[in-house]
Amino acid sequence: MNYSKLQDNFFRLRSNKFFELFVVSVILFSALVIGAKTYDIPEHVLTAIGWLDTGITLFFLVEISIRFLGEPNKRTFFKDPWNLFDTLIVVVSIIPIEDSEMALIGRLIRIFRVLRMVSIIPELRLLLNSLLKALPQLGYVILLMFIIFYIYAAVGASFFATINETLWGDISIAMLTLFRVMTFEDWTDVMYETMAVYPFSWLYYLTFIFLTTFAFLNMVIGIVVSVMEEEHAQVRKDQALADGELTIEDLSQQINELKAMVQKLSQK
Repeated sequence: MNYSKLQDNFFRLRSNKFFELFVVSVILFSALVIGAKTYDIPEHVLTAIGWLDTGITLFFLVEISIRFLGEPNKRTFFKDPWNLFDTLIVVVSIIPIEDSEMALIGRLIRIFRVLRMVSIIPELRLLLNSLLKALPQLGYVILLMFIIFYIYAAVGASFFATINETLWGDISIAMLTLFRVMTFEDWTDVMYETMAVYPFSWLYYLTFIFLTTFAFLNMVIGIVVSVMEEEHAQVRKDQALADGELTIEDLSQQINELKAMVQKLSQK
């Protein structure tokens, strides 16, 4: 009975908005501490930062323990990838490897603690989940974009290599140059250089920009936005079901089922 009451208290604590905001504040402060270590600072300040980093690690250990103890079904706690990620980051941060050969890995793990904001803030989780779900569709767009890049790079290396070996020497360098053109990084300088030899080479650049920057990148944005809308709709549906409410889709489905039953009865 006491354990059940303690679990309820931990569950209310982990669901408390102020507690979540405090955890986010500690994560942000942890990011500032990591950034401070990159500056040339006095030894005593560096020592204080080290103690702060240790305190932050202990806080994260307490926080992940509260989340675990407050979980009603503890068997499913580590089935959530975000819980597994948070636990791994915290556990590795505790291991004293600062003075060993793995000190660099320890510092990298502490840097990745900033990513815990994604697991804490639901909106960030939704954005990342939408991006991951959009990857299969984005893969085909990226593949098609690579084909366009390859074709244009082969053409550019064939015609423009004699003009500027640095930009068009081979197909790999030409692809880097085309990436510069796609991002509009001084692309007119590249174009005017080739136009001095091939006056109509502007057609090469404009068609490439229309295909990549205006067409494919907008397709990427459209796919991501579409998946995000689906994710938002699914979240609203799950929330409605959790609250015991019926969504419009559920009502429409029930109406269609009732119509089908009426039709069957009328046929009999």
